[in-house]
Amino acid sequence: MEIGKEIHRLRNSRGITQEALAAALHVTAQTVSKWERGTTMPDVQMLPEIAVFFGVTIDQLFAMDPEQQLERIENRIYSHGLFDEAEERQLEQQLDTMAGNPEYAGRAELLLAVLYNHQADQYRLAAVKHGKEAVEKTGGDRDAVSELANAWGSYIPDWSVRNHHALIEWFSDFCRQHPDNRCSLMWLLDNLIDDRRLAEARQWLEKLKHMDHSYRVPMYRYMIALASGETEEAAARLRELETMEDQEWSRALTLGDIYTLRQEYDKAIEWYRKGQEMQASPKFTDSASSIAHICEIRGDKAGAIAAYREVLRLLHEEWGLVSGDVHDEAEQAINRLQ
Repeated sequence: MEIGKEIHRLRNSRGITQEALAAALHVTAQTVSKWERGTTMPDVQMLPEIAVFFGVTIDQLFAMDPEQQLERIENRIYSHGLFDEAEERQLEQQLDTMAGNPEYAGRAELLLAVLYNHQADQYRLAAVKHGKEAVEKTGGDRDAVSELANAWGSYIPDWSVRNHHALIEWFSDFCRQHPDNRCSLMWLLDNLIDDRRLAEARQWLEKLKHMDHSYRVPMYRYMIALASGETEEAAARLRELETMEDQEWSRALTLGDIYTLRQEYDKAIEWYRKGQEMQASPKFTDSASSIAHICEIRGDKAGAIAAYREVLRLLHEEWGLVSGDVHDEAEQAINRLQ
């Protein structure tokens, strides 16, 4: 990624002298010469101006190949807070351009979805902050309370808003066209069960049985039995889940989630810890975060602080991260609880 050579190539391809480029960038011709020889590099704050002058992206200045550009964009999104409008448009343009290349279209479209979800999450955090202020300053105004609840992802009692009809129909069509796509089928099952469309869920589960021989089939049998009020069947499927020899760490986390919802918190913590132990590096923070939340529900501040510190340890030692949303949330939780 030799930026000086790329500036030299771009300048020559456009028939521009070093003096003309220097004048446009308000630097000396000697400075441009040093860039091109590799003696020095442009200040990072000048990169957008150089990119605009040549009509290229900053990534193109570094002569990155498309894979490197996509990786850089992905890392930038995950390590950044809210992008301002100019930054968001720049990322959009880069990804839209790459989406025009069939070889990279899928990943570019994926990163556009990641970008928009990231921005939405950041705006949700801002909405929660201002929603709290609105509720407090209006003395609990109904509209303020509603906006805060919506921003915080609250349960919505209105079925016409809460149901997953559109999502279910889309994934149903996709799964019919791609019957071997297990990931999409599982999302379909999750939402059918949440909407209590249990007869349809049982039909789709029959299809999952033919492609998945892990703990997931008894997991969905448990979920369907629980949702339909079949307590004995649910208990049998739960015992099956607990006694399986399946060594996937996600089975342990699933059992942690189940026992959390049953408010059997000691068992939940036991399974969450087992799931973290079973993971290969780099380990995720889900188990520690879940334990922290349980401790907060119980009023166990010391336990919650210890769990949030475990989140920070995992981020640092397993992922090399010392910033970002998850890191900041854990630090803020520790400060709030101390």
